[in-house]
Formats: sequence, structure tokens, C-alpha cells
Amino acid sequence: MKDLAQRFSQNPLLSPADLKPSLEGLEITCLLNPGVFTFQGKTWLLVRVAERPSQLEEIISFPILTPTGIEIMTIETSHPELIATDPRVINFKGLDYLTTLSHLRLLCSEDGVNFIEPAGYNLLQGEGNLESFGIEDCRVALIDDTYYLTFTSVSENGVGVGLKTTKDWKTFKSEGMIIPPHNKDCAIFEERINGKYYALHRPSSVDLGGNFIWLAESPDGIHWGRHKCIIKTRKDHWDSKRVGAGAAPIKTEKGWLEIYHGANAEHRYCLGAFLMDLNDPSKVIARSEEPIMAPTAEYEVSGFFGHVVFTNGHVVNGDELTIYYGAADEFVCGAKFSIEEILSSLTYHHAE
Repeated sequence: MKDLAQRFSQNPLLSPADLKPSLEGLEITCLLNPGVFTFQGKTWLLVRVAERPSQLEEIISFPILTPTGIEIMTIETSHPELIATDPRVINFKGLDYLTTLSHLRLLCSEDGVNFIEPAGYNLLQGEGNLESFGIEDCRVALIDDTYYLTFTSVSENGVGVGLKTTKDWKTFKSEGMIIPPHNKDCAIFEERINGKYYALHRPSSVDLGGNFIWLAESPDGIHWGRHKCIIKTRKDHWDSKRVGAGAAPIKTEKGWLEIYHGANAEHRYCLGAFLMDLNDPSKVIARSEEPIMAPTAEYEVSGFFGHVVFTNGHVVNGDELTIYYGAADEFVCGAKFSIEEILSSLTYHHAE
């Protein structure tokens, strides 16, 4: 199947050099996977900004949050208890650490292409011992007049889902960790269904089960239960190793349309879609057999971690779907899709 994405000619829209580091002594290594929303007539991105110190020869250094601020850890690359085969995470003396520390930063645009960092809006960074390795990959859902921010909270305790709410993007209410480790990729539906909140999320297992997409219900958007596994990986497919939700599902006449990411054993990340029943989203009606978008552009293939397209944010305007996505774990890019074309590309024999 052909790639359905109409990539912006201006891609990459944002690169690490376009923003200033949050602290002296740090450098921005990557811009990743923005949450997306509209506010005050503008398109806004809540970009994940990953930082670390400048790297010295034969030394790995990385920041972590402590109760007194950011602390820099340094390890000699020759240390016998260091495993550093992945640029994103290392293992030292049996413990895992991220090589960068991520926070979330607000940018806005009048035209959806050219983004600036407006004055008066603070960055969002980790708080407390459940976010000591940072916060990542925020999804934004607007329900009534409240924005729900679900993001990945990372610490030595594991990876879980945090939640904040806001009405004005200047004051936030923190609900803490709403889904404990190991979990991420949480996207809340922007409409209640039969009086209940719904969310997609992704628990992980390395021994039994897998990295599958689950559905949860809630009476209040904070306390979640009645979990059901609805999308699994598929052997010998483009999404054979892991799958995870993108942004909030899109309501269409045919059902709730979800754009999701899938990866294979070679860590090649593509985008696909699946369709859920309007009244019972635990029923999956259809799914992509082939990706609707694969990493093919140079800025998607080459970067901090290449062969990656990954989204958790979009804007819907009629049939036009504008997806903002992370490319090669380094750049922020944009692409347009036709919702009807995505729906027509799905295979409808997955309904149970």
C-alpha cells in the first residue's frame, strides 16, 4: 500500500538548534513527539525536549532530577559494569538510566507551520521521585473546557502515566500517576461514551504477553479500570514487536479512528490506524494491514535514532487530518492526511 502522508515541504519544522536549553551546561539533543491542541485560535505543540551535557571523550554524562535540582552523573565508557549499546538508555551496576532528561515545552503557530516559543508560558518538567528521569510524550485531550495532559513519567521506579489538567495553560492541577508501571502511550477520548471516560494505554511485558494497546474506563477521568486488550502485535508484520496509541481517537461516522505506531524487531517505527465501534470502543472494526506512513524521508531515516515516525498529536479540520510527528527521535515534522482515505485503506475483517 502506498504511503498516505503528504509531508510538509518545510520539514523538519523544528530541530534541536531552534530552541535554547533550559539550563546553562546542558544541550538539546532531541525534539520529540509533540502533544497538539488548538487554543486562542492558534495551533500549539507541547514538545518533548531532551537534554544532556556536552559529551566528553571516553565519558558518558547525563542529567537526573533530584529534590534539590538537576544532578549530572558521569561514567567512564570503559567501566566494566556499564552497558551502553542503546543511545537512549544505559545500564550501570544493574540499574537503567536514560541518556537524556526530557521536559515539555509550549510552542504556538498562526499558520500551523512556523512555530515560536511565546512569553509567559512555563515549561513543564518532572516533579518528585516518580519523575526523576523526566516526563515524556504528552497527549492532550480537550473535554468540555478542560485540557487533560497524559504523559510518560520516568524514574528508577519504572515508567508510568502521569496526568495534569489545565484550562489556561498557565496554571495546572496535578493528579500524579494515574496508571502505574510499566505503562505509557495513554490517549484519552475527547468525548464521554455512555457517561464514561475512555482511554487507550500500553502496558508492557517482556516475559508473558507483549506490548499491546489496551482500553480503560473511568467515571471521572482520573481513576481507571475495566481494562481490556484490544490491539496486539502481529507476527511478520510491520507492527510485530510493539504497538502504541497516538493522540485522542477521532470521531467519524464509521467509528472512532485511532492513529497508532507500530515497530518491528529492527525498531523501525511506522504509523497505522484502527477503527473502534462508536458505542463500544472495545470492539475493533478495522485495522491497517500496511502502514499509512513509513520512515522514508532523510530526516526520518537519519537522526538520533533513525527509521522512526511517531505521533501523539494532530489537528482535525473536516476531512483533513494534520499530524505532527517526531522523526528519527530528533526532529518535529508535519504531514497531512485525508481521513476518508485512511478509512478506505483499512481492512474490515477484524471485527469480533
